[in-house]
Amino acid sequence: VQLQASGGGLVQAGDSLRLSCVASGHIFSTYYIGWFRQAPGKEREFVATINWSGASTYYGDSSKGRFTISKDNAKNTVYLQMNGLIPEDTAVYYCAAGHRVPQVAVPSEYDCWGQGTQVTVSS
Repeated sequence: VQLQASGGGLVQAGDSLRLSCVASGHIFSTYYIGWFRQAPGKEREFVATINWSGASTYYGDSSKGRFTISKDNAKNTVYLQMNGLIPEDTAVYYCAAGHRVPQVAVPSEYDCWGQGTQVTVSS
């Protein structure tokens, strides 16, 4: 599986952005496709993930209530709708895919990664 992330940009606090992750190749029903982010000098942080076959979703503590992950199987695309952005959301956002991910918040559980898209939130 190859992943292509897009949709980042420079926004003001309170604005919204929608990130897209287009997957190419065969996506098994047991795949999870998720989003992580990494700010300068910080570890990669789990944002959200979704199961490809069903609609199970999981969120990190910092994204609950503000971000929504969804998918369009016909387009092989996973979206991350981000509302109420704050400066602390500034980071490079990566999409990732993993097969039967037992620990959804652990980056090493995912074996395919996209190139990342920069999100910058100004105050």
